[in-house]
Amino acid sequence: MKSNTNNDWMSALQALRGSMADEPDTLETEAVVEAESVAQEDASRQSARLDIVLDRKGRKGKSATIIEGFTISDDEVEALAARLKRQLGTGGSARGGEILVQGDRRTDVLRFLTAEGFKARIL
Repeated sequence: MKSNTNNDWMSALQALRGSMADEPDTLETEAVVEAESVAQEDASRQSARLDIVLDRKGRKGKSATIIEGFTISDDEVEALAARLKRQLGTGGSARGGEILVQGDRRTDVLRFLTAEGFKARIL
């Protein structure tokens, strides 16, 4: 009797393996798609150079660091701005494909952007 239940279990497992072999492995295809999107994002980061500029005009003498030249989407710019502001512990905003950080933080911004994989220069 024991061998009969063992056979039933083994035959059910074998049938399951047979049905799974016909289907493509979705986990592997999802991993490949994700790896390709990461590679495209890295390529877009490396393709353009960002300019880091200090601006005082129209701010009543207060300085602001502006980062311009992004080729990524506005949502990604906003997410990057949030991480940057959190890292530096300062205020700022992201509008129109640019990031504004309060104060003269050019060298800190340059360090952050290069660590994130962007090409940047201080003007």
